[in-house]
Amino acid sequence: MAETLQALEKEIITCRKCPRLVAWREEVARTKRKAYQDQTYWGKPVPGFGDPAARIIVVGLAPGAHGSNRTGRMFTGDASGNFLYRALHRVGFANQAESSHMGDGLALRGVFITAVCRCVPPQNKPKAEEIRNCQPWLQAEIDLLTNVEGFVALGKVAFDNLLRLYPDAVQQTPKPAFGHNAFYHLGDEAPWLLASYHPSQQNTLTGRLTEAMFAEIWERAHIFIGKR
Repeated sequence: MAETLQALEKEIITCRKCPRLVAWREEVARTKRKAYQDQTYWGKPVPGFGDPAARIIVVGLAPGAHGSNRTGRMFTGDASGNFLYRALHRVGFANQAESSHMGDGLALRGVFITAVCRCVPPQNKPKAEEIRNCQPWLQAEIDLLTNVEGFVALGKVAFDNLLRLYPDAVQQTPKPAFGHNAFYHLGDEAPWLLASYHPSQQNTLTGRLTEAMFAEIWERAHIFIGKR
């Protein structure tokens, strides 16, 4: 596996392990959404990005069809990303509250943003085998980000797959269970894990996840890293 984040990014971008996802991401990039017909879609796996000295890793589900699959950067160019970066900006984890494209000036401080799956899945539902194929990429990012103290899992899929990387946590009684603002220690020498509902429009437009609820997650995460 790669020895630097830059080398790992190059490996991720060339991945073609999952035929269904390769076909779908490229189909979306060819057909495009009407609003973006004049743009060239990324149409490849999307690597994580952020502060190499990050103390928090933010883990989502997968690139959005017309967000990250278009822009090539996690949580960039769609409503979920706008919701996320507004919250990160409020507590100082991001230098601006919006993210529309690579090169827009966004800089993250103390956080690194990634996902369980690197290719956009049909109906936003990756298969178990596809998630397993992507797991080494997430593990490699964790291994390279040596200052990490904790994770923020955006959604149950991210939460469950982070637990799989820490078998000792799964053996806890009671077993860690997903819930908004749920917090767990993953082991004596392991990072902590804070869970949040995913900032998808399915959650934000229905009121399942409000701005105030999401702000509490990042304020809490900020306090945790401030204790060390």
